[in-house]
Amino acid sequence: MKKMYWSQSFLKTLKDNPSDAEIPSHKLIVRAGLVKKVAPGIFTYGPLALRSLRKIEAIIREEHDNAGCQELLMPMVQPLSLWEETNRSGIPELLKFKNKNDQDFCLGATHEEVITDYVRNDATSYKDLPICLYQVQTKYRDEIRPRFGLMRGREFIMKDAYSFDQNEELAKVSYQKMKKVYQNIFDRLGLEYRVVQADSGAIGGNLSEEFQVLANIGEDLLLVSDSSEFAANKEICARVYKKTDFSSTTNSKLKDFTEKKEFETPGLATIADLAEFTGIKSECLVKSLFFKDDKGKPFTLLMRGSDELNPIKLKKALDLKEEPQMLTEQEVIAFTGANPGSCGPQGLKGAVWADHYLKEFTHFVVGANKTGYHIQGLQNGVDFKITNYFDLAFAQAGDASPDGKGVLKEIRGIEVGHIFYLGTKYSKSMKAIFQDKNGKTQPFEMGCYGIGVSRTMQSAIEQSHDENGIVWPKAITPFDFHIAVLDPKHEGLINYANALTDNLNKHGFSVLVDDRNERPGFKFKDADLLGLPVRITLGQKGFESGEVEVVTRFNNEKSTCDLDSALGFCLDKYKSCK
Repeated sequence: MKKMYWSQSFLKTLKDNPSDAEIPSHKLIVRAGLVKKVAPGIFTYGPLALRSLRKIEAIIREEHDNAGCQELLMPMVQPLSLWEETNRSGIPELLKFKNKNDQDFCLGATHEEVITDYVRNDATSYKDLPICLYQVQTKYRDEIRPRFGLMRGREFIMKDAYSFDQNEELAKVSYQKMKKVYQNIFDRLGLEYRVVQADSGAIGGNLSEEFQVLANIGEDLLLVSDSSEFAANKEICARVYKKTDFSSTTNSKLKDFTEKKEFETPGLATIADLAEFTGIKSECLVKSLFFKDDKGKPFTLLMRGSDELNPIKLKKALDLKEEPQMLTEQEVIAFTGANPGSCGPQGLKGAVWADHYLKEFTHFVVGANKTGYHIQGLQNGVDFKITNYFDLAFAQAGDASPDGKGVLKEIRGIEVGHIFYLGTKYSKSMKAIFQDKNGKTQPFEMGCYGIGVSRTMQSAIEQSHDENGIVWPKAITPFDFHIAVLDPKHEGLINYANALTDNLNKHGFSVLVDDRNERPGFKFKDADLLGLPVRITLGQKGFESGEVEVVTRFNNEKSTCDLDSALGFCLDKYKSCK
């Protein structure tokens, strides 16, 4: 549809923000009539939203097809038995149910199992590879607390692609090929984004990158170099080691920092308390944390007092299946003999792991394993033994960039795409194998590549809006032009509006014509709310004086032209839009 007359459409806007909306884009997609909530996290997409979604999907399809990917469509309802093959049937986001024959099914939260099942019985030879299949499909994840509209919904539209290769080397070629596909897509969508290193999470694999749309309210905190293209999600960003400044220890209340000696610390439960009491900066003090591993065995973790543990790094460093659980207060007392805050590594059973910033520490100030006491002067290898060192702390703004170029700064982003190298996680567990050149059977090397289609639409609005409404990027705007007819009963004006609309259509552009019998101010507010790239205002007074007003939404610049040159003038203004 190249034109839509508002008076003949089902487009309803709202004056007030919805009560459950917390962020600007959520408020705007509801007020502009793009979506309507059916249930928490579940929405009906209105005509304008669907037009934008279809544009996003068209760009996605073109870039995937150009790269040789093949589109298919997998079911939203899936046999639970497939998920049992990969031991993922227990994930909390999976909505499970039984059919009338008492068979177990689930709603598709993702499609790794289904696509592996689709390929495993028919791609039997290395000659069938490589394969890359993709779909645009509705997903359902049973979020405990859906929020932010389409950002964290239960039901959402997603594009997911899957690659199958002979070996790791070729699989990573496919991965890089798909990364370029994604860059092409987000470049064409007109979004400001960054590609960042990321954690693979529950989906598996050891190589993944996120495509993050930059926005002030983004859920993800990113660390980016101020001098290069380096970018990483804070949850996995490596921290470059630098020496700790121990100068504060020479003027501390402890006098001889290296002397092994207990001292009383009544009521001091935090590093901040200890730093104030001793006069030693928290970065020179050591905090002791206590966890249990996958088998329930307790272990000790040592870090600088100023640093924050990154649980994802700890899980990877120790090769654990799940993020380790901290010991409860009673478990800490049973393990150390003291209340939390008065504990240290000395005399304890189990492994002692440490952050790599502690490598240069020669003498430690830690809890004495006696409630209300600390001890100074403890030495690794003498009073306790550190099993190994790892990078375990969150990187911070101001740290050196891991690529050696510049320092890190913090920005916020909204994850709209994520690419993974999966390896053989799914093919091994589902016995998806092929015969290689030597006649031996091998599991497929797989990759997974997702884009949140509906999430991308709202993310674009979160990135591009002002106090009056949406500011659509040209690539995904529902309509290119918005013609506001201020006097719809004026026959000459309506005829001119229709002729201008037809001419814009002939040039390949779509037009929303506001021909409602409403006040001009009401129409202008709605035009700003909808945020189409170019607004053309047609009023009786201007028409009779031979003038048309044109507004470019991205900068709200107003200009006028005469009626005869309006088409060319409007096309030029559209070119200037982002």
